[in-house]
Amino acid sequence: MKKLLSFMLAFVFALSLTGSAFAASANCTVTGLEDNKLILDCGKSNQDFPVGTSVKIKSKVRAIEGC
Repeated sequence: MKKLLSFMLAFVFALSLTGSAFAASANCTVTGLEDNKLILDCGKSNQDFPVGTSVKIKSKVRAIEGC
């Protein structure tokens, strides 16, 4: 009985961690620049990113570095 209870608790804990591991994602386009602010248009997925949300941007443009 003790092993079953510990297994169930571990299983519930693992399930609770997987829900928080997924983040909202969207394909956005840059629509403007203002000083140090970047304005993005994410289309219909704007509800996933309320004002003040921190985002991580991965650029498709690769920088070319010299020697």
